[in-house]
Amino acid sequence: MAGKDVMIGCAAGFARDRKDSAPALIAALAEHDGPRFLVYEMLAERTLANAQNERRRTPEAGYIATFEPMLRPYLKACVAVGVRVIGNFGAANPRAAARLVAQWAAEDGLDGLRIACVEGDDLLGRVDAATLAATETGTPILASHPEVLSVNVYLGAGPIAAALDQGADVVITGRIADPALALGPLIHAFGWADDDWDRLAAGVLAGHLLECGPQVTGGYFADPGVKDVPGMESLGYPLVRVAPNGSFELTKPAGTGGLVDLRSVKEQILYEIHDPAAYVTPDVVLDMTDVELAQIGPNRVRVAKARGKPRPDQLKATVCIDGGLLAEAGISYAGINAEARARLAVQTIRDRMARLAPGLLLRADIVGLVSVFGDTAGEALAGRHAVDPSPDLRVMFAAEVATAEAGRLLLEEVEALYVAGPAGGGGVRGSLTPRLKNTACLLPRSLAEPKVSLIGAEV
Repeated sequence: MAGKDVMIGCAAGFARDRKDSAPALIAALAEHDGPRFLVYEMLAERTLANAQNERRRTPEAGYIATFEPMLRPYLKACVAVGVRVIGNFGAANPRAAARLVAQWAAEDGLDGLRIACVEGDDLLGRVDAATLAATETGTPILASHPEVLSVNVYLGAGPIAAALDQGADVVITGRIADPALALGPLIHAFGWADDDWDRLAAGVLAGHLLECGPQVTGGYFADPGVKDVPGMESLGYPLVRVAPNGSFELTKPAGTGGLVDLRSVKEQILYEIHDPAAYVTPDVVLDMTDVELAQIGPNRVRVAKARGKPRPDQLKATVCIDGGLLAEAGISYAGINAEARARLAVQTIRDRMARLAPGLLLRADIVGLVSVFGDTAGEALAGRHAVDPSPDLRVMFAAEVATAEAGRLLLEEVEALYVAGPAGGGGVRGSLTPRLKNTACLLPRSLAEPKVSLIGAEV
């Protein structure tokens, strides 16, 4: 298939990623003689849930607020060198995000900037609670929570390609499959058919390697003494150069820290993969079992031979319901016998809350002993002990509560440990956080009706 190679950089792997990754990527993209794109992958499930909460409170909110310092300072540079931007920072309100970018364009002298928003992922009101409950995957929660607050289906790459076909300089989406941010530009640039399964699969694999930003360039890979990574303070974010046949090279900007080698790429290929032979996306089912990797230079890995199977008939949807409030409180103990004092604090709060709030499901962790295993029952904590006879420990309590009053009760009880003992507690902090619970459903593809709208700088 004819056409110049396409280069894509990823400037963000989540909503609160570093804000200074874009300049090095833009400089590298500017040197490429061919189509060039900068993507921002910022939309995790909990990020979308929080955005839905914000939009419920304020109709013009609901996009990811942190995208302004990540994009606005560098938008003029993107325009100057012909780098087109795609991001899912629209979250629960891509149209509002597009209007905001249009406002920046007017204020910053970017006359004629073409901005597209992709809508159609929001299915609230178009599918009933009974259908959602019947199509839920994993542990069911919808049958006992009939009020659904949001339903967002994962769209594919087609709307992004369509927006670029219409001349968009910036494409803003809501809930879209993460790899689609890279696949969309490839479909646009190369004209890949929607049943060219192997090339679509290659594009999905390129997007999968990009989507978490610097994880693949050494960030999440780093493990001192085991997997050493140079220049962590100036970590480069990833770039792919994709050929028309779908093979691609993964690299990072020259002069940045981090690394790209066979080990870091293999780790990221397998990241969040349930079945390497069937990685399901809205556009294609990726089979990566025959993928070939080759180190072709310093910080350059060639990836080839991705295979694809026909796309699924159903689309995944993330569904949110009211999760009440999360009450969290912590207190620290250090020095001789700190472990025993920390354990006494746990038992004291458990006993107090059992009397004051019967039925409350309370989790207690001791950071330094057990804190990452979901040990609500306390079984793991019972079997772990400190090696250091004078450890520095943080006791953390958490509970899901229906009311602020119930949450404040836990916070007050933990703070009372200052004087009610055990000895030496300090640094009490507490918070109440509104929550949305989310689950996943598989819905008929026909329910999704993606829409692309161009919004000019005059808005």
